[in-house]
Amino acid sequence: MNFPLVLLALLVVTGGVWLFDYLVLRHRRTPDSIEPWWIEYPKSFFPIILIVFCLRSFLVEPFKIPSGSMIPTLLVGDFILVNKYTYGIRLPVANLKIIDVNEPKRGEVMVFRFPEDPSIDYIKRVIGIPGDTVTYRDKQLSINGVPIQLEPDGDYKYIESGLAYIYTQRFKENMDGNEYSILINKEMPDIQLAAVHHFPNRENCTFDRAGFSCKIPEGSYFTLGDNRDGSSDSRYWGFVPEDNIVGKAFLIWWNFNDLSRIGTLIK
Repeated sequence: MNFPLVLLALLVVTGGVWLFDYLVLRHRRTPDSIEPWWIEYPKSFFPIILIVFCLRSFLVEPFKIPSGSMIPTLLVGDFILVNKYTYGIRLPVANLKIIDVNEPKRGEVMVFRFPEDPSIDYIKRVIGIPGDTVTYRDKQLSINGVPIQLEPDGDYKYIESGLAYIYTQRFKENMDGNEYSILINKEMPDIQLAAVHHFPNRENCTFDRAGFSCKIPEGSYFTLGDNRDGSSDSRYWGFVPEDNIVGKAFLIWWNFNDLSRIGTLIK
């Protein structure tokens, strides 16, 4: 379901009823007459829907994390807030940018519309910006030929799909001064070649069993999941167009399974 479109439709309907009543119907009613329900209800809900629509479209939007691709930064079941204006003010539903504010930076956690199906929202970490060359070989990430600092940070285990424990290693990665945790499974290949899709500007990338290298085209971004060996990301389905950007994730506001995560800033 396209919730922004549904919300917009409700706003138009309730707002239309309110406006029609204000301009026409209220002048025809006597002082002691009662408003019919089909006028009273839309007029009551219109201010609420308007506030929710504006907050969700221009300020913050809530999301729920459905998968483990961003473990350990984000866990399955985390409810997060996304800043809608950090990367520019956009028209609701159409997602057309009308005011520039900032551009995504390397190391930031970004929500965007999945390039292969824009009705689906994805969340990943921005690894490369337009013009960068991203290389990932032997579990080492490099940007424009410069290796990204990586420090071991102990072992990590988590339950995958509620069925089995996954044992892996945690590392601290430092990108442009932004330090965050990632997971790496040394026993897994850097990339599953059979899973690489055909995507726009695929000719900018080279793939082999040791990893990949991609030159990011203008107006696009390259993303990876923090769970490096458990994420479907740009190495498989390609670059994120600037037009697909939704916003920057900044806060975990709820988790039914772990209340201690409430209020955690996303970095």
